[in-house]
Amino acid sequence: MVAILDNLTVGCRHMDELRFDGRAVVVTGAGRGFGRCHAELLASRGAKVVVADYGVNLDGSGSSSEPAHEVVAGIRDAGGEAVAAFADVSDEAAAASIVQAAIDNFGRIDAVVNNAGIADPAWFEDAPTEQFRRMINVHYLGTVYVCKAAWPHFQKAGYGRIVNTASEAVIGSVPKAPSYCGAKGAVFSFTRNLAIDGIRHGIKANAIAPRGNTRLSAPSVLAFTFDQPEDAFDNPFMNQMTPEKTSPTVAYLAHESCAVNGETFICGMGMVARLTLVAVPGFTSETMTPEAVAENLDTIMDLTDAVVQDAVPMQHSG
Repeated sequence: MVAILDNLTVGCRHMDELRFDGRAVVVTGAGRGFGRCHAELLASRGAKVVVADYGVNLDGSGSSSEPAHEVVAGIRDAGGEAVAAFADVSDEAAAASIVQAAIDNFGRIDAVVNNAGIADPAWFEDAPTEQFRRMINVHYLGTVYVCKAAWPHFQKAGYGRIVNTASEAVIGSVPKAPSYCGAKGAVFSFTRNLAIDGIRHGIKANAIAPRGNTRLSAPSVLAFTFDQPEDAFDNPFMNQMTPEKTSPTVAYLAHESCAVNGETFICGMGMVARLTLVAVPGFTSETMTPEAVAENLDTIMDLTDAVVQDAVPMQHSG
């Protein structure tokens, strides 16, 4: 399922613009990077936005209310409607206050975009256990807490949209990131199962794996992660990975017309692609032995006739 955003733009000329007039949306980590771009696009499409950001450093330390207030000011200057929420998503009560800000200021909540995240690259042997806790607390539990707070409002309304932020790192392809990959893997699996739970209430949950240059993927961070010179990541290819190119996919997934549930989309750089799980026929034996596994490894690994493992069958996606 691959589409080029330029082609989608052409196609959209023949359909109504996807608007969010009268809708209220929470975006976490909205003070910078991807989240800021999501919030600004949604606001430009008529959404009332809660700009939630705790203003932390890359590794999760420190805090500042300035990023959230700056984004809110920009949205208001452009004629949009937004409020700031200075709250730590890794604290359950604080995460709930973000959702409450939407209820208090806008009288409703229609969608949440969980984008808040941190990074702290390190080889496994150099990563303290506390780093794993921080990653889980922010990426995974922060996502859970915001969803948990929004859920009863969605249930009551019989409608809701959840857009979580996973990563291509869920396949384990990024070095020096076991804590980050593990936390994002939790978000990926959580989203797929949440989609099943939400069918009963008209709630859809999907995720993105964004491609774009933010603080988490700055040249200095990538240079350390991949053991390459910093200037190797300062080139035309990398420079086109601007974060705002991820936001159209987020807006679609947050919209009432969203036709998918339990999916994860790689997005950015003018493209959108499905990231999913498959199962292969593999090898079968009534007398399985370790030697049989070794001898038939090619068959076990063969992707011919692989079948996509849908989180939610299309006929039940709501």
